[in-house]
Amino acid sequence: MDIVEDDISALARGCAVLGTGGGGDVRTGALAARRAIRTYGPVPLVRLAELPEDALIVPLSGIGAPTVSHEMIHGEDEPRRIAEEVERIFGRPPAAVMSSEIGGANGVAPVAWAAQLGLPLLDADGMGRAFPEVQMVSMYVAGLPADLVVMADVAGNVVTIRPVDGLWSERLARAVCVAAGSHALMADYVITAGRARGAVIEGTVTRALKIGRATEGAADPLEALRSELGAVRLITGKLTDVERRTSGGFVRGTATIEGTGGDRGRTLTLELQNENLVAVEDGRVRAMVPDLITVADTETAAAVQTEGLRYGQRVAVLAWPCDPLWRTPRGLETAGPRAFGHDLEYVPVEELETQHG
Repeated sequence: MDIVEDDISALARGCAVLGTGGGGDVRTGALAARRAIRTYGPVPLVRLAELPEDALIVPLSGIGAPTVSHEMIHGEDEPRRIAEEVERIFGRPPAAVMSSEIGGANGVAPVAWAAQLGLPLLDADGMGRAFPEVQMVSMYVAGLPADLVVMADVAGNVVTIRPVDGLWSERLARAVCVAAGSHALMADYVITAGRARGAVIEGTVTRALKIGRATEGAADPLEALRSELGAVRLITGKLTDVERRTSGGFVRGTATIEGTGGDRGRTLTLELQNENLVAVEDGRVRAMVPDLITVADTETAAAVQTEGLRYGQRVAVLAWPCDPLWRTPRGLETAGPRAFGHDLEYVPVEELETQHG
């Protein structure tokens, strides 16, 4: 199938939900995608099985603080420069673009980047959601070497990094990102289709589209979204406190939701690092990474990104299971609660809900 302009609204809504608060504001990615499709035409969406074994796949994503991305918007030069550098290194051009993370703008903007480069978009990503750090991708969990990162910024700089492992790829890429103003375009884990098999999370672009379409015309958009996700509703209420700070290329902070209606008297606190990481109610954890936690508007079911959280917003907090890859020992080591400094033993959201109920 092709991704056409009429698909972008649904894709953006789905990617915002899968962004779990991060991945960048989908509005900028959607604008870029629509413009690129109008200029260059529809973008073919291809499955991994359709690509030759030696086809080069370029996973692309914006790296940095989501709050900065509003002011430093990627142009057409950054993906072109990255593609040219990849061709210089490998001796052949890329065959497809892949979103590194399907969540947030990083799930929508690859449509624009693929259109600009005249390449198809792979129906897959490296997270199945959004995560804030470079090594937090399925390719790293699958054991592929993180031996190449190519970055480009709005000033025209191109940086090629040859890290010794995934943790070093995060440290070095983050340093370059901060030097570039806390926002840059990045390709990491440039791999062949053959090596990508079993190392990427397939079908996630299609999944985002399905999530985005679930609320279209629904009498109760929030319930339609919850049902589509198979999510637990942790609380419905009002945002009463938001604390955010941008440092080291991340947005960190907390958000507090006080229950309303049937949830009156309850309070839920979210811990943030670009994404919603941990939800706590009265000292008890209700959900935690790598499971997904999204804040949604109670009327429209539109996901609210962490940089868009405001006092007084009426929201519901939904949580649902992550891809099974993240529940493996290496997956939890990479993106479980302790990977973010939270001294918690991971418990799946569905088990926590049973305990809470």
